Parts: sequence; structure tokens; C-alpha cells
Amino acid sequence: MIRWIRRWARRHSRKGRYTPVGIAFHWVMAGLVLYQLWSGWMLERYPVGGDKLQAYRLHSEIGLSLLLLAALRFVWRLIVPGPVNDADTLGWQTTIAHITHILFYALFALLPISGWAMWSALQPVEPLSLAGMFPVPAMPFYDLSPAWQRSVLGMAEDAHGVGVVGLALLVPLHVGAALKHHFWEKHDVLEGILPSIPDSQDHPAGPQHMLTKPQVPPV
Repeated sequence: MIRWIRRWARRHSRKGRYTPVGIAFHWVMAGLVLYQLWSGWMLERYPVGGDKLQAYRLHSEIGLSLLLLAALRFVWRLIVPGPVNDADTLGWQTTIAHITHILFYALFALLPISGWAMWSALQPVEPLSLAGMFPVPAMPFYDLSPAWQRSVLGMAEDAHGVGVVGLALLVPLHVGAALKHHFWEKHDVLEGILPSIPDSQDHPAGPQHMLTKPQVPPV
């Protein structure tokens, strides 16, 4: 199975492109990350009450979904490495790009787990759900004393705050680097992660060709 997947993936990597699976992971997670940054900022402006609690629940559940997606994406990258493109031969810039990706994965773990801990430290606590379908139990903080629960909540909030700042800095850095590669240095980095849109060149027997009356050789 893995051998077949890698053979299929090479059809894309030979063109300097990620697979459709890798591209889907990237853009779905990018959209969720931007939404989470925005919704987290809005949470601070909600008045205390039921609406804020429901918004907090949704924010936490999307965060757990991001954690699952990050784990699946990491496994996928172990099975199917990304293509070698222009950004892989730039010395220190390549090293910084690799460090940036490692930091992204670290934050994809830190932020959902710390958010889950924050939710679990608020008593009485209700279970969350993953993708709105699978229940996720709270962390076992209910046996702790109120003082310890407040301590856990404070540490989780601090870790979450550090993670949010880190993510808010990494996202524009990542986007800026991609635009720099594409528009300034004319590298193929951005093209490799953009969804592919088939055109007539990809299908020689396209609609126009199919509508053309066949030429009958003279008898």
C-alpha cells in the first residue's frame, strides 16, 4: 500500500508539486488557522455568558480538529516526502524554512492541548467533540482541589498565549517568504502547493477537439 502511494506521489513530485492530498492538508489547515486566530481574538470581546461559552467550545473543538489534521499530515509527510524545489537549495534560507515548519507543527500541538487543558480546568466541565461527531473527554482535573485547578488554568493560559503570539508571527513570515520566492526570486515554491487547474493542454482531446468534424480522407 505504501509503495503504491509513493509511486503515485512521484507523478506529482517529478513536476515539483505536492500531491493533491498534501495540497488539501495545507489549505484546509491554513484556513482553520486563520479562523482560529480571528475567533480567539473575538473571544476576548464576548461578554461573560452562554454565548461566550459556546464560542469557546467551538474554538476548542476546531483546535482539536487541527491537532488531528496536523498528526495526519505529519504521518502523510513521513510516507510521502514533499517535492524538491528551488527553496531546498538556498543554504541558510532552507534551514530557516525547515525550522519554521517544525515550529508550526509544535504550535499545532501546543495550542490545542493547552486549550483543551483550559477547558478541562473550568468546573463543571462538559466533554468536547471532534469534528462535531466524536466525543472527547475532559482532562482528569476534576479530582484536583480548586487551588490546583486554578493553577492548571493559569499555566495553560500562559502556554496558550505564548503559542498564539508565535503563530501570529509565523503566519505572516510564512506568507511573506512564499510571496518573495514567487514574485521576486521566481522560484517554483508557491506553484507546487497551489491547487492544479486542468486546462486544454492537459487534455489534448478537449471539448473543442471533440466538437471538430473529423476529416475524411479523399477516396
